[in-house]
Amino acid sequence: MALVSPNRKPGIHIAWKTVTYRSVALLVLLGLVVFFLGLRLTFPQFTESGLKAANGLGMRALEAVAGAGPAKAGFVNSQQAHFTALDGTVRVKKSNASSWVKADYSVPLDKGDVVQTSSEGMAKIVFNDGTNYTVKQDSLIVIEENSTNDQQQTSVAVAVSTGTVDLATATYVQGSKSQVIVAGATASLAPESAAMVHNDPKADQHEILVKKGTGEIERNGETVRLADWEKVNFHDQSAHMEKGKDIGPPTPISPANMMPLFVSQDPKPIEFSWTPMANAKGYRLRISKNPYFSSTIVDRTVKTADVMVSGLGQGAYYWLVLSHDAAGKESVESEKNRFTIIPKGQDTEVITLDIDPFIQHGHVIEMTGKTEVGARVMVNGHEVPVVGTDGGFHYFTPPLPAGESAITVTAQNAKGGVNTLQKKVVIQ
Repeated sequence: MALVSPNRKPGIHIAWKTVTYRSVALLVLLGLVVFFLGLRLTFPQFTESGLKAANGLGMRALEAVAGAGPAKAGFVNSQQAHFTALDGTVRVKKSNASSWVKADYSVPLDKGDVVQTSSEGMAKIVFNDGTNYTVKQDSLIVIEENSTNDQQQTSVAVAVSTGTVDLATATYVQGSKSQVIVAGATASLAPESAAMVHNDPKADQHEILVKKGTGEIERNGETVRLADWEKVNFHDQSAHMEKGKDIGPPTPISPANMMPLFVSQDPKPIEFSWTPMANAKGYRLRISKNPYFSSTIVDRTVKTADVMVSGLGQGAYYWLVLSHDAAGKESVESEKNRFTIIPKGQDTEVITLDIDPFIQHGHVIEMTGKTEVGARVMVNGHEVPVVGTDGGFHYFTPPLPAGESAITVTAQNAKGGVNTLQKKVVIQ
């Protein structure tokens, strides 16, 4: 006589095991792999082409199976930023490190990384949305955000802890954000906009200036909208931001950026000129031997939009100009132009410079070329970091604005030999 457990009820009992579609797909894929391996061993020649054709299909199947789980809405992919120009001493502290490392073009920048420039340091950084930052001397920034979601909307945020930063945004997908954070204020910039941010915690001075385009500044629930050459100032304890209007700087004309100037043994004065400004009562010309203008060899105030300067010897120079109004209030600095004075003589000659057709990647232009062995190469005022032992070079420009842009490539050797090529590109 069989004994029945008092806890078990009479009837038919069915047990089952849950099998997911993903498990079935993996089993089918495994069976196909075994089948093809068997064919390969039995008929090696017959299956050669078949296996090659199936290889791509198999990889796609694996990718599909691996991603067979439900997709997450609003998926965010972290991106990396990169240096496009470095001068002087620049340091980086990675988010997962406790020590500083020397900045290098091969060092990627991630969320949480810190970049610091010295008193003679400068760095240019490009983010995945095309926003580029110029970190000036004695500055420190923190990358707060740099990501892209499944709709290709980008989000970039940088905190300026101290110092001065210039930034420019590119054209990005609607719904994207490009923000800069200063002492509790967040500036959200529109596409194709440019701004200057200054943060001096010791002096309790904080300023955000929009040079081009528009931006919205939010602080303590207050929102201020800025347009061309408008700015806000505030102190830590200020209840409100103070909105003001700045004077726009002139645009340097001559000497043009990266222009070589050949002078004879009896050099003549060099003419400097720029665009006149309607409300300007005068201008201030500054010339330096370095791009930081930590020291100047000419600092002159004039009333006209041009001036002759003599006494400049051979070598590379940088120059900029500011305008000022009747009250003596100065504009921000203009763009810096770099030029080189080269003695004209029998040894001066045009050196080899060949440029391959440009390759466009959105707003970035990729270029390759070849010059004389040992020569330096500059592209729109930025030196190409590496020129090969055979004179070959490879360079990516910072993001260019929409419309027509001129790209000037200059090669120069130690003897004063130089060659300059200029090509125009159109960014849609």
